[in-house]
Amino acid sequence: MASPPDAPVLTMTGITKTFPGVRALDGVDLDVLPGEVHCLLGQNGAGKSTLIKVLSGAHQPDEGQISWLGEPVRLTSPSTATALGVATIYQELDLVEGLSVAENVHLGHEPAVGGFVRSRQLRASTVQLLARLGHPEIDPGRTAGSLSAAGRQIVSMARALSHEVRLIVMDEPSAVLDPDEVDNLFRIVTELTADGVAVVYISHRLAEIRRIGDRVTVLKDGRAVARGLPARTTPTSEVVALMTGRDVAQTFPARPAAPPADREPVLRVEGLARRGEFEPLDLTVRPGEIVGLAGLVGSGRSEILETVYGARRPTAGRVLVDGRALRPGSVIAAVRAGLGLAPEERKAQGLLLLESVTRNVTASSLPRFSRGGWLDRAAERAAAHAAIRDLSLHPDDPDRPVRTLSGGNQQKAVLARWLLRGCKVLLLDEPTRGVDVGARAELYTLVRRLAAEGVAVLLVSSELPEVLGLADRVLVLREGRVVHTADAGTLTEHRVLDLVMEGSSDLEGRSTC
Repeated sequence: MASPPDAPVLTMTGITKTFPGVRALDGVDLDVLPGEVHCLLGQNGAGKSTLIKVLSGAHQPDEGQISWLGEPVRLTSPSTATALGVATIYQELDLVEGLSVAENVHLGHEPAVGGFVRSRQLRASTVQLLARLGHPEIDPGRTAGSLSAAGRQIVSMARALSHEVRLIVMDEPSAVLDPDEVDNLFRIVTELTADGVAVVYISHRLAEIRRIGDRVTVLKDGRAVARGLPARTTPTSEVVALMTGRDVAQTFPARPAAPPADREPVLRVEGLARRGEFEPLDLTVRPGEIVGLAGLVGSGRSEILETVYGARRPTAGRVLVDGRALRPGSVIAAVRAGLGLAPEERKAQGLLLLESVTRNVTASSLPRFSRGGWLDRAAERAAAHAAIRDLSLHPDDPDRPVRTLSGGNQQKAVLARWLLRGCKVLLLDEPTRGVDVGARAELYTLVRRLAAEGVAVLLVSSELPEVLGLADRVLVLREGRVVHTADAGTLTEHRVLDLVMEGSSDLEGRSTC
């Protein structure tokens, strides 16, 4: 018998999942209706990822029941879930970088005859899916590993839509998208739900939840502390209190007085350029100052940071720290001069995931703990422990594998590495991506504290409130060039979006900052 139109497509009842020493889910209930966007909220470590892995068949629950279209089911594997019509787009994308876009989109269900893949059909289907997603410019023959983070996200979405889906799970789908692409994402979600497809949407951006969501379930410490809240009318303060167990201010720390203008810059960038990525630019950052780079994905923001850090070799210009020019394209020279980078993809680029917190914190300072060619592990561990306590990293365990930490605490481990090193200039690329609202507030306070202690900060973020709320000055980028520079307090989100999206010819701040 068919389920009534308003019956849930998915019902999860009493779902419990325990890992050694941790109860990740403790009797969680969730129901999702056809054609709705059901938002799943919670801090890092609340149980969201475990719940969606149970839903996708990647984990088996210890207790509880799952019903699909009113009938009990056992999701014994991801293929079982896919066969029912469940597709999952994970925050940590699972593409095979060496395969083409088309091969990734149809991985595991390639069109074939007699054991041979029908390449033309594979390509045509991929072209159609990419056009539906608003990205016909992506070449189906290009390797997935050569795409930007945003491009890989689009390919992952195309893979999900290549199946006959009844329910699609989206885990932080907008994290690497610029405002135009977020609008396009929401268009896709609206089209899916209009066709009766249910969406489970996970995001730390509460404004997105209000815009796209229908109902909200909040997880805390492995339990559902609220179910079925109306997404558009539930006060933000109530949602935050449910997530954190306390009131968390939604504002940034008070902006202190700007460093004296006559103070000598610790970082000076002169005519720095990299062909095909960004045009020559000049910028300065004084001790205690936070300078933000605002622009769309692809505007050159991350490339500038990586070139300043020496991870990319410039085609022109130079970087100076305390008046001394650095060797171009040398990370070693940059680190020795006092630069530290918290990269955009912290798990892939910034952390040794299989190592302890201690080793991650001390990775750039190991010579400090070397005695006659031997590593003084006691001194190394003591220094790491002091650093993680200073940053209130939780749990306070230097021996814990860093991969087991929440996103916010992993970011603290990256920052602790550079504080232990005594860096003068901290380069922050998307410092709160994938970080929950409570941990964000802690990171904002921490960045301001570091600036107050004299660290110069160069900040990149896709979230304009973050740039405007943290920075003292902002450089606005469009298509690889600086089109405007101003004190952060004089800018609004609307003004910055106009500069980066509307093709404004205002170049008044282009030259020197």
